[in-house]
Amino acid sequence: MGFCRVFSSLLHYMLPRKRACEGVVVEEDSDNNFTSSSNNIKKKLRIAAEEDTDSTVKISSCNDDEDVVCGDNSNSNNNHSSRSVEITEEADVPIMTLGNTNPQDIDEDLHSRQLAVYGRETMRRLFASNVLISGMQGLGAEIAKNLILAGVKSVTLHDEGTVELWDLSSNFIFSENDVGKNRAVASVQKLQELNNAVLVHYLPTKLTKEKLSEFQAVVFTDISFEKAIEFNDYCRNHQPPIAFIKTEVRGLFGSVFCDFGPEFTVVDIDGEEPHTGIIASISNDNPALVSCVDDERLEFQDGDLVVFSEVHGMTELNDGKPRKIKNARAYSFALEEDTTNYGAYVKGGIVTQVKQPKVLKFKSLREALTDPGDFLLSDFSKFDRPPLLHLAFQALDKFVSELGRFPVAGSEEDAQKLISVATNINESWGDGRLDDINPKLMRHFAFGAKAVLNPMAAMFGGIVGQEVVKACSGKFHPLFQFFYFDSVESLPTEPLDPSDFRPRNSRYDAQISVFGSKLQKKLEDAIVFIVGSGALGCEFLKNVALMGVSCGNQGKLTITDDDVIEKSNLSRQFLFRDWNIGQAKSTVAASAAASINPRLNIEALQNRVGPETENVFHDTFWENLSVVINALDNVNARLYVDQRCLYFQKPLLESGTLGAKCNTQMVIPHLTENYGASRDPPEKQAPMCTVHSFPHNIDHCLTWARSEFEGLLEKTPAEVNAYLSNPSEYGTAMINAGDAQARDNLERVQECLDKERCETFQDCITWARLKFEDYFANRVKQLIYTFPEDAATSTGAPFWSAPKRFPQPLQFSAADPGHLHYVMAASILRAETFGISIPDWVKNPKKFAEAVDQVMVPDFEPKKDAKIVTDEKATSISTASIDDSAVIAELIMKLEQCRKNLPSGFRMKPIQFEKDDDTNFHMDMIAGLANMRARNYSIPEVDKLKAKFIAGRIIPAIATATAMATGLVCLELYKVLDEGHKVEDYRNTFANLALPLFSMAEPVPPKVIKHQNMSWTVWDRWILKGNPTLRELLQWLKEKGLNAYSISCGSCLLFNSMFPRHKDRMDKKMVDLAREVAKVELPAYRSHLDVVVACEDDEDNDIDIPQVSIYYR
Repeated sequence: MGFCRVFSSLLHYMLPRKRACEGVVVEEDSDNNFTSSSNNIKKKLRIAAEEDTDSTVKISSCNDDEDVVCGDNSNSNNNHSSRSVEITEEADVPIMTLGNTNPQDIDEDLHSRQLAVYGRETMRRLFASNVLISGMQGLGAEIAKNLILAGVKSVTLHDEGTVELWDLSSNFIFSENDVGKNRAVASVQKLQELNNAVLVHYLPTKLTKEKLSEFQAVVFTDISFEKAIEFNDYCRNHQPPIAFIKTEVRGLFGSVFCDFGPEFTVVDIDGEEPHTGIIASISNDNPALVSCVDDERLEFQDGDLVVFSEVHGMTELNDGKPRKIKNARAYSFALEEDTTNYGAYVKGGIVTQVKQPKVLKFKSLREALTDPGDFLLSDFSKFDRPPLLHLAFQALDKFVSELGRFPVAGSEEDAQKLISVATNINESWGDGRLDDINPKLMRHFAFGAKAVLNPMAAMFGGIVGQEVVKACSGKFHPLFQFFYFDSVESLPTEPLDPSDFRPRNSRYDAQISVFGSKLQKKLEDAIVFIVGSGALGCEFLKNVALMGVSCGNQGKLTITDDDVIEKSNLSRQFLFRDWNIGQAKSTVAASAAASINPRLNIEALQNRVGPETENVFHDTFWENLSVVINALDNVNARLYVDQRCLYFQKPLLESGTLGAKCNTQMVIPHLTENYGASRDPPEKQAPMCTVHSFPHNIDHCLTWARSEFEGLLEKTPAEVNAYLSNPSEYGTAMINAGDAQARDNLERVQECLDKERCETFQDCITWARLKFEDYFANRVKQLIYTFPEDAATSTGAPFWSAPKRFPQPLQFSAADPGHLHYVMAASILRAETFGISIPDWVKNPKKFAEAVDQVMVPDFEPKKDAKIVTDEKATSISTASIDDSAVIAELIMKLEQCRKNLPSGFRMKPIQFEKDDDTNFHMDMIAGLANMRARNYSIPEVDKLKAKFIAGRIIPAIATATAMATGLVCLELYKVLDEGHKVEDYRNTFANLALPLFSMAEPVPPKVIKHQNMSWTVWDRWILKGNPTLRELLQWLKEKGLNAYSISCGSCLLFNSMFPRHKDRMDKKMVDLAREVAKVELPAYRSHLDVVVACEDDEDNDIDIPQVSIYYR
């Protein structure tokens, strides 16, 4: 299933403002044991440790009288804005080791996509959390990257080992120049660049239990079970408990164990908004039956708690008390309450789910090793795999502790030794032992045990990074407690000789030890196309660079993206830095990838992939590709690339993310269905009349607000300029159109240049104030005049029945901050469209209020004949009239008079909506419009940031989900480039890190069509070479038992057996027919044309045949 089919709708989340930081004191645990004075700490505190490898770094709370400056990046080359200098004492934490919730500012421009997932409180807890990561091979680096991007308070990197060439297979931080350096020391600087607001420390010496007390969460990626049990016991007994995570990746196998303490409270188990419903009726029964309007299906489940509000009649339910429901259905549920003696339900009411916290009781590692409980499954075709891997990882630990090394890749002796160890452990389990320890699987495990592969590190880096966020915040359900995973299907299909695994003294040796040197050569010589270099694209580039893809003499990687870097990208798109803002994404990303692996042969383009760029991405380009990797953010582009891959029979690796969710889809020629084989139903749109006159939720208000913003500030000024550029041509076009839309356009242009024309800033204030009156007072007065509260429909039913909400007009008050802020934003933007300078006093509330109070607001009288659209099927609120053409002619005459009064060369400045600039007043105006309208209809208001999420259609995104998705895709890339894998070897995945849920399945094969002794699928394309004539094409098909009765090229018919004159075309070349009849232009880079042929068999049954390609060169 494709990405668009996994996520049918976007959920919108709430949140807040800019971010400060806590003060820090740097203490050296050396013999001198000194605390830095205010003088020597006032330097840029990015890397909080000296190069002395004997030093460690300790973070402590600051007293009020300490003079501390941290992370000033005013002229640094670091990525995120630094925290402020204000010092705050950490408060007691309410839930286990969750970070404090002292109010801190959040940089909304930077973290907007992450805020949409986590919310304000989670982000603040993250900002107060200190995390230890022990083991800085590939997995440790990935976890650190994800947490630093997320914005925890500090990350301490621990590793006593040194960088080896072997590490370069999986660690994007290290270069060959780092070989021989301590891993933790070599990691600090590049990780710090990711986010200057996070303090990155290193610890290159032995780790003690007592050191763990400084952290809210500790992660170990390379530690023995004996040491892990010791550390875990300390973490559990610490008060408050410290979240403990043990994780490792060994070749194509990985594991995670989580212990967040004896009792851990999950504040929000799934991160979804509480479900709601609009009540239609409530019975006086025991139990009571509650029915809701069929506007949207209810998402309640039996046992959910709900609260009621705004219920008329049965007001007893409005007490705010949570009530349990049962028998949940699509549009109704039963309430476990006796309402027999309650007041009779009259109308109205909202029912809202109450989300409950959940307390989890974790087992210690010591206990869980012998009594693991239920394993989290990821692949139901491997139902028996987790217990096997639980045994395998313990056997490997014992093997290493006894021999002091890992098994050697390709060594049958070591593999048998590991199998023997596993057998002994299994026998010691008694009744709990496994019936079969699967020696073949154990052999694969032994061969790759020393290697950390980049795709595995990326996948587990995403999973574990998310678990740390859960531990520090209580947001989302933790992994409980073991998770095992393998991808043995990624191994080459052909058996390998032990010599294939031998190291070559190259940066790919770890990967070669798992896959052999032959597959490594295929990776290096691959010709790859990555479409998009945003969050997914950055991760893919890092992964393929480390894997050595396109790094050989024959290899080439092309990446394209027509976008430029914005500040909001920096929290996920980790190859970018703040000094790259405004630069081309693909160019910067390609340069960064080349710095990870200088052997990468990469070309960066800034072209959008589509029909208009087929001269760039021409036939030869597609034909030469080995594989295509999509890193796109929209369905239409995905569908186009899918069609190109289908046409040229190229593998397409597809993926996408939405908040904590991600999915991957493998599109493999002749083995799987293509991405576009099935589609989502179109997203449900609110009826036009609902948005314009009868909103019942904040989404309706924001949809209306954005529409009005674009109409007032972009479309109308653009129409004005179109008219002024060529009045006669514009007028002729409107007369020829002669419809209600043309009339509306002219009315808006005429109003803008006549009575609503602004020459001073006071005029702009007047315009904004009168718009307030029009939108939030006069229109509502007209609506309730036309449809009073007791109005009835033609059937006699109450007009104002659910989901309609009866509105009330607003009375403007300069003392109301919401009223005033809307008028200020609207005035400023109106002035911008007219090129009027904005005075400094505008942002002084008192002076601005005085200016607003000067505006004369005329009285309003409702019209008796006003037409208000109530038809839910209407697509426009414009109403046509028989005299549209006469009105249009009159308006054109009035416009001519207006034009004469304008200054020479006058033009307006249309404003295009830009959601990610908090200084431009765009979101201020949209939030103001939406919230004032919400007040009209008694709908709860939203803050500016949530308004941005909804009106700006922001897709929630976090680095952890992106990392996991790309890791999974790159595990499939091994299979694609190896070739020869069957469909059952491939995996499509849907995952939700919030739950957590991992669901992997074989791709769906393509539909097969059969005719006589032939069969074909959507992947097949019939090719006819030699520049054939029409007669030759028909004969070629006849030989296949097919009678062609229609042949078309594009939208033009080249042949139809029903048309006698078409027989005259029989001896013409097909290419000439395409040029002469279909007027097809055949560029020099094209060597064939495609025709669609309709055929039937000899029994007159229609046969759906593949597309036919005719080669003429």
